[in-house]
Amino acid sequence: MRYENIKSGILTFLVLVSILLTWSLWTYQPNYKTMENGSYVKEVTVSEKQEVQKIIRPDQVIYHVKGQHYGTNNTDEIEKVSKELSSWAFFDVKKYTNEVKNIKDLTHGSGNTEIIFPGEVPIELYRSVLNIEAKKIPSFNFNRIIINVENSNKENGIVYFVSTEDQQVYISHVSSANLTEFIRDYYKKAAHYPSYFAFEASEWRTIFLPETETEMTTYKYLPVTLDSEEFKDALFSDPSFVQKSSVPPVEEYTSDSSKMTVNSESNVLRYVNPTVEENYVNSSYDLVKRSIDFVNEHGGWTDPYRYVYKNEFTHSVTFRLYNMEGYPVFNGNGISEINEVWGRDEINKYIRPNIALELPLTTEMKKVTRPSGHDALKFIQNKKNFKPSLLEEMVLGYSLERDTDANKLIVLEPAWFYRYGKTWGQITMEDLGGLQHGLE
Repeated sequence: MRYENIKSGILTFLVLVSILLTWSLWTYQPNYKTMENGSYVKEVTVSEKQEVQKIIRPDQVIYHVKGQHYGTNNTDEIEKVSKELSSWAFFDVKKYTNEVKNIKDLTHGSGNTEIIFPGEVPIELYRSVLNIEAKKIPSFNFNRIIINVENSNKENGIVYFVSTEDQQVYISHVSSANLTEFIRDYYKKAAHYPSYFAFEASEWRTIFLPETETEMTTYKYLPVTLDSEEFKDALFSDPSFVQKSSVPPVEEYTSDSSKMTVNSESNVLRYVNPTVEENYVNSSYDLVKRSIDFVNEHGGWTDPYRYVYKNEFTHSVTFRLYNMEGYPVFNGNGISEINEVWGRDEINKYIRPNIALELPLTTEMKKVTRPSGHDALKFIQNKKNFKPSLLEEMVLGYSLERDTDANKLIVLEPAWFYRYGKTWGQITMEDLGGLQHGLE
């Protein structure tokens, strides 16, 4: 009897334990800590991202009025014109090349406003700046927008997109109200800007140069050195496997497939990824857009850079530094440019400065005068074996150099620059003649 009682007691105990364990399992809630929702790869941003209209922008406007030419490259003035165009509605865009007898006359003729871009712009990319009504438009490049004020009718105004490189013209229309406002606010006030004269370099190229001397400003900057580690984290697919070595003045970062070198003396950062496929087959739109997106991904616009050049054959794109007034900046070692070369899906080469200029030293700024376009052109024409047809551009700009008196400072010095046979050169101020300095 006693044995049976013990068995019953043990059985009852086991049943109660079983019920307790079952209840615990049903009601148990683990106390997991909430995991932070973040990416395993840190996003690196060296500086701010920029929209297309800040990178692809004109650098000169020329008004052709009754045989006279007036122009400006002032950033604020051109920004006003660009903003005006971005408020218009463009429609009926179509090819017009075969209807044009003389592209030079159409582009530079009286009654036209010529908005000039430094490089060939894909219309598919620039339509994010302009309001083009059609869902689908022809694919083309342009480096001029021509606003015509004479051949337009009461209903519609005419705007041309012209490529002086490919000798192609596309026509579009805007409302007559838009055109009337433009004539009133800009075209009729053209004489307020400096006068220009035309130099006929070839039967299809005209270069416009200022009639008189130009007052400009010399600047000095204390440059800011950019963080090489940030570029390493941004450019390499897996920064944790990157090896660093340093033999002053060069830092070298290497992985199995890529290499980045940073020269603190020349201030050039060079990233090379030689393993990418080279047979790039995309359009000029893809090439330029991809190049802008690539720099935006790591906020590489550390100064006011603008798109100036593309080459589909070499898969390359160049962005140039411009100063606050709207003048291009040149340097023989390449520290005023961002250059990209693309493979099929990845960047192949990325070359840029590792410094930013930021704000000039106001106590070091001074006004200077640079010679007229007549004087600069005369110097070029007097060079041995000069061929006008090889002269592609002449512009006032700035040379970027180290200050010889204080090596830590950067000097922006105004000068005349010209592109002859696809190579940029500089005219010094020594008797307006000095020696030509070759520029990359």
